Amino acid sequence: MSFATVRNLRLPALEPHAAANLVQAGLLLAAFAALFLAAAWPLIGAWSLLLAVAAVAGIVGLALRLPPQMVMRLYGARPQSSATMKQVELLADNLARRAGLNRPPRLFVVPSMMLSAFSLGTPDSSAIAVTEGLLRRLTMREIAGVFAREVSHIARGDLTALAVADLVTRAAQLLYYAGLALAALNLYHLLTGDELVSWWSVALLVLAPALLNLLQFSLSRAREFDADRAGALLTGDPLGLASAISRLETSTGTVAEDLIPPVPARRVPQPSMLRCPPPLERRVARLHALEAPPMPPLDIAEGPRISLVGVGPIEMRPRYRWPGVWF
Repeated sequence: MSFATVRNLRLPALEPHAAANLVQAGLLLAAFAALFLAAAWPLIGAWSLLLAVAAVAGIVGLALRLPPQMVMRLYGARPQSSATMKQVELLADNLARRAGLNRPPRLFVVPSMMLSAFSLGTPDSSAIAVTEGLLRRLTMREIAGVFAREVSHIARGDLTALAVADLVTRAAQLLYYAGLALAALNLYHLLTGDELVSWWSVALLVLAPALLNLLQFSLSRAREFDADRAGALLTGDPLGLASAISRLETSTGTVAEDLIPPVPARRVPQPSMLRCPPPLERRVARLHALEAPPMPPLDIAEGPRISLVGVGPIEMRPRYRWPGVWF
């Protein structure tokens, strides 16, 4: 099968899922707005409706307009040139062509020994970040599977919905801190005998991150299974992706920590899009049961290993970032 034929293959798993993404983003935004209204109405009345609309509009605007490079800087990701990442750059370009993208994603490296990757942007302007730990510890076959998942997210148009999810989580953190401030004000009013702020509002604001994360957990399961399948079809190698997934980092914390305010409360903060995948065992089992994909497998050379000259070595010390610590 020629490369031109490969590029022209139409895989249903890689078709844009605009309706599903719109529904998921809409549910998250509606839940955030409803939670904001329920908490703010006893405090400021009808003004809460105007503020809720403004907050939702701001989230949507940032999700659509925020440059991927700016978000990458929030996570300490560094852009890489072809001189230091040629092997991975060629792999990403090949996968982008297979997925039918007009432009390959730009590559960033996060100076961390975690095993993690995430993508940002739109099909016309996208970026993929991988940790240095992933590049150093996975084989090229496994790295290809990880990159294929991220490229499939880009091709399917998932990234706007994922950006909305991440911004909703950050907005919920602001509500949490507002709730703490109101709780402190109530304690002061108890001492002075002044009128108390609604404890209902305080409780909703403090619980906002956990409540919205519960909704994200329920929405993310099917999406992650679909991304695994699409990535396996893109490489033509389900077992390579299954091997990579089985080695993904599990030492960054637990899902339960995402429900303890402030979110992220886990030991190593991650983008919210990475904090709620299905269990690794179920994902690996599904990939092992996947039928032979129509794509021919990528021709991947395992040696020589990726040269990370100019990328590292990483600084193995805590870097303090609000509201937690990033290692």
